Amino acid sequence: TEFPKDDFFAYVDANMRTYISELSEAVAIQSVSSDPEKRGEILQMIHYAEAKIKALKYNSSCKLYPNPVKQDPELPPILLAEFGFDPAKKTLCVYGHLDVQPAALEDGWDSAPFELTENDGKLFGRGSSDDKGPALSWLWVIKAYEDLGIDLPVNIKIMYEGMEEFGSTGLFEAVQILSKNGEFLSDVDFFCISDNYWLGKKKPCLTYGLRGLASFEVAVQCSTQDLHSGIFGGTIHEGMTDLVHLMSSLVEPGTGKILVDGVYDDVLEMTEDESKLYTNIEFDVEEYKKESGVAGVSNGLLRKDKEELLMARWRYPTLSLHGIEGAFSGSGAKTVIPSRVSGKFSLRLVPDQDPEKISKLVEKHLNDKFAELKSPNQMEVKFHGGAKAWLSDPKHPNYAN
Repeated sequence: TEFPKDDFFAYVDANMRTYISELSEAVAIQSVSSDPEKRGEILQMIHYAEAKIKALKYNSSCKLYPNPVKQDPELPPILLAEFGFDPAKKTLCVYGHLDVQPAALEDGWDSAPFELTENDGKLFGRGSSDDKGPALSWLWVIKAYEDLGIDLPVNIKIMYEGMEEFGSTGLFEAVQILSKNGEFLSDVDFFCISDNYWLGKKKPCLTYGLRGLASFEVAVQCSTQDLHSGIFGGTIHEGMTDLVHLMSSLVEPGTGKILVDGVYDDVLEMTEDESKLYTNIEFDVEEYKKESGVAGVSNGLLRKDKEELLMARWRYPTLSLHGIEGAFSGSGAKTVIPSRVSGKFSLRLVPDQDPEKISKLVEKHLNDKFAELKSPNQMEVKFHGGAKAWLSDPKHPNYAN
């Protein structure tokens, strides 16, 4: 039977305000996974999605799978749901996440980040696109199929976690357990990671690889208390001075080259076939400048042509500096010498790079650079964990008929 696409699209248009209303409810839940004090709101968001799933007629099962990694405070469970058990159909598993990164007005938001705001036909709110909107969209599609009396073409399984923005703690262990014979993932034919982006605003894309992550913090302590620069300035070894030197030693300005020895050793060589893949990709560099916000400010990018820019985004590792904790960051002036400051940074990793190996390289680099400063201060490097890159085959049936 031919799919009634006109009826389907008409249904979606008629229910648009409902979708926006439900997304607004989800955005209002501050499920920030990096903040242990927000674990309760992550659980609230998981229960919100659970209730939406159980209200669907096509729902076959729904349960909360306990996080296999035990921590204090307790990690949120993983939401598992099924729609259909037809052995004659293929089974698709959809992955998404219900947690978000921190957000505050002072970060540069034009509106309250946890209040969904419409502006010029666009929706703004933390998690609206990453990843609450895409996660809820699957439920809206299933509801549309139900209301229109359309049979689902595949069995659908849903796997939604609550720790993605903080390393997906427990997910890898859960996947290993749930992939065993007879378990939740054992009969899955295809996966859809519903947590990706388009290349532009007009054309969707299928993602067959994601860079990994290694997250770090480097701290320097110079005193047991904050000090007044008018009294102590020029007499002590200031921790902020050391930290700025350490942070600036990690990445080269103007090129983005990572300056940590050994980081590029495991990066795969570019093949001729891979290089050709970038030629015909539809991508507008000038539009990318607008989307990234550099247009009208620097109007510059680290890479000038399309191919090099996309390679930098996808197939090479990067290092980004995120912020400094412990230093004065309010408006106006405060002439304090902070007693302890810590810099946050991370690397995005590519296939064959191991986060554990990267952590050793970064720690050695920072220890060597700190030794060069001959500072009497105390320096500490923390590895906050990471994840390996993922790469699949774009010719696999998962991506094409």
